[in-house]
Amino acid sequence: MSEKRRDSRGRILHNGEMQMSDGRYRFKYLDSFGKEKAIYSWRLDHNDKTPAGKKNGPALRDIERQIQADMFDRIVSNGGYLTVLDLVEKYVATKIGVRPTTKAGYNTVLNLLRKDPFGSKRIDMVRISDAKIWLIKLQQEGGRGYSSIHTIRGVVRPAFQMAVDDDLIRKNPFGFQLVEVIVNDSVRREAITRDEERKFLKFVKEDKHFSKYYEGIYILFKTGMRISEFCGLTISDIDFENHTVNIDHQLLKRGGHGYYIQQTKTTSGTRVIPITEDVEECFRKILKNRKPPKAEPMVDGYSGFLYFDKDGSIMYSLHWEHYFKHIVQKYNSIYKVQMPNVTPHVCRHTYCSNMARSGMNPKTLQYLMGHSDIGVTLNTYTHFGLEEAKEEVLRLQKVM
Repeated sequence: MSEKRRDSRGRILHNGEMQMSDGRYRFKYLDSFGKEKAIYSWRLDHNDKTPAGKKNGPALRDIERQIQADMFDRIVSNGGYLTVLDLVEKYVATKIGVRPTTKAGYNTVLNLLRKDPFGSKRIDMVRISDAKIWLIKLQQEGGRGYSSIHTIRGVVRPAFQMAVDDDLIRKNPFGFQLVEVIVNDSVRREAITRDEERKFLKFVKEDKHFSKYYEGIYILFKTGMRISEFCGLTISDIDFENHTVNIDHQLLKRGGHGYYIQQTKTTSGTRVIPITEDVEECFRKILKNRKPPKAEPMVDGYSGFLYFDKDGSIMYSLHWEHYFKHIVQKYNSIYKVQMPNVTPHVCRHTYCSNMARSGMNPKTLQYLMGHSDIGVTLNTYTHFGLEEAKEEVLRLQKVM
């Protein structure tokens, strides 16, 4: 019977273990793929002290137990040696047929991880606290806002879940609620009051320079369309006979990509909305004053767009955002009572809030807004306060 192998302290070494000439301990094993691997430590078990001047780390047998537990549960040891960047790249590679905006978001996260030390961290070494600290640093040191970090985590979290599903790690370190970790510094886009809406529209209509945009701005306030949906409208989408507008696409533009047509934001975004006489009249004026270039632009098979800039290019969301910004600036330079920030999206908020205050059925409002979830309609786009509560109580009191 062969003599059992021992270390320098006389302790019996297990199969695969040995003590090297420099005093370190080594353990050799076959991983889940049948490849020979080796781990090292200056300590055999957790009671040993690390030699002076040597890097402290887990004891050899602690690592062995983790490897054995992983192999028993069919977890790939060491996370398959994937880094966070490797993992996210692998995850992104599985997302085919995504929209250009989504693809751009993936690239933003990948570029961040290429520069950030967190990206080179091995996935099995990422703990929940590490994930939280990283996101906190992105906000406090990196200057990123809540919405930006929410987007980043929206890519990293499913990537780690994929690693869990692939048996590379045991649990997802990004499974926590984001609002519990970082400060939500998002600026809530509030609807403006009916009086502010009237003053804003009156100012635009009477202004020599901005009056040419009045009909478009009026339509945004009175239909609640997304600005990309409005910009994507073509002559054929307006049905004067049935008094409706067809919304089944949106116009977008991206640097290096140019104009492109994309489906509505959600399947519920594809809808046909009724229009009132005043909105219909605005569409008629837009068509009457429409000045397309000699060669009518076509984007992904669509032509007949409603608005063009001075260079003959199709007006898209950025044009309108600039116009709204300049209108508010001019208004506030004239009047003492300042106009709050008004954007195309504030028009959408305002429309939804106005309809809700008027008592419109929530499901009808959800359809008109093109929301897939009624919770978005009720919680995000309607902003009620004390005054609205008082009005509702008085109204019900008269009915009872």
